[in-house]
Parts: sequence; structure tokens; C-alpha cells
Amino acid sequence: MPDRRPPVELSPPPAPLLRALNPAMRLLLGLPLPGPLRGPLPGRRMVLRFTGRRTGRRYAVPVTAHPVGDGIASLTAAGWRLNFRGGHEVEVLHRGRIRPMRGELVEDPATVGEVYVRRIEAMGARRAQRELSLRINVERVPTVEEMAEASERQGFSVIMLRDVHDGPAR
Repeated sequence: MPDRRPPVELSPPPAPLLRALNPAMRLLLGLPLPGPLRGPLPGRRMVLRFTGRRTGRRYAVPVTAHPVGDGIASLTAAGWRLNFRGGHEVEVLHRGRIRPMRGELVEDPATVGEVYVRRIEAMGARRAQRELSLRINVERVPTVEEMAEASERQGFSVIMLRDVHDGPAR
């Protein structure tokens, strides 16, 4: 019987785990630890602080920082990402610094597929599955087309972050 699962699908951590870990991550990433004590965690993680467009709710979301081009990005399918459609102001706590930035939601499936595939290749499939909340159901790196289809089906997207003093996001 052939496997009918899609090549890539969303696989988020259990909600109770996120409810327990997110406050701890926000606290840890906000501590001013000296260089050696920080370890690799602050370089790979950041907290996005922003206000919801419709609700006015304040968010502080720990995410993985991904190098994309000459900037950083968050790769996510979480519902809060929609606040960044058309661009939205955000404070980014990264590497012990708070920077005012502008986040721009990228939803174009081909672009999202390309970014995800590059990150999977750079991180390795095992780490990528864990850090990108996805399940890879093929024995190779998914193709850009497979990731684009997953983006359309499950909402994978990219939030490009740029300093507010820079030009438009690429």
C-alpha cells in the first residue's frame, strides 16, 4: 500500500509543552548573561514583541532566528504571523539587544518553498523538523515545489525582519 502522506506537513509541538516552554524562553532570552554563559541559544533564538492589529493584544513570541539573505527571518505557520501582512512594527530581542524592526509576511508559495528548502539543507532534516515544526515524509530534502505546495496547504510562511532605518524588505 503506497504512503499517502504529503511529502511535508505541519507538525507543531503539543500546546501544553509550548505553554510551559515559552515563558521560560522569554525569560532566558531577556537575561543579560555574559558571552560564554549565553552559549549558542541566543544566537539562534529571538523574541518578537508586537501588538496585534485587530485585538491590540501584546505578543512576546520566542522563535528561531534564521539567516536569510543579509537579514534575519522567522519561519512559521502560527496564526500570529498574519499580523505581519503588509508590514508591521516589531521589537526584536536577539543576541541580548532589543532592536526596533519591521516585519513583512512573505506568503508567496514559491518564495516560501525556496527559503524553507535552503534552511532544511543548511540545518539538516532532523534539526529542521524540530525547529521548523514540520514533518518530512520523504527520504530526502523536499523539493521547492513540494515545500510550496505545503505552504499553500498548511500556511508555512516567512517573516522577513529589517531594521526600521533600512529600506524595504526584500
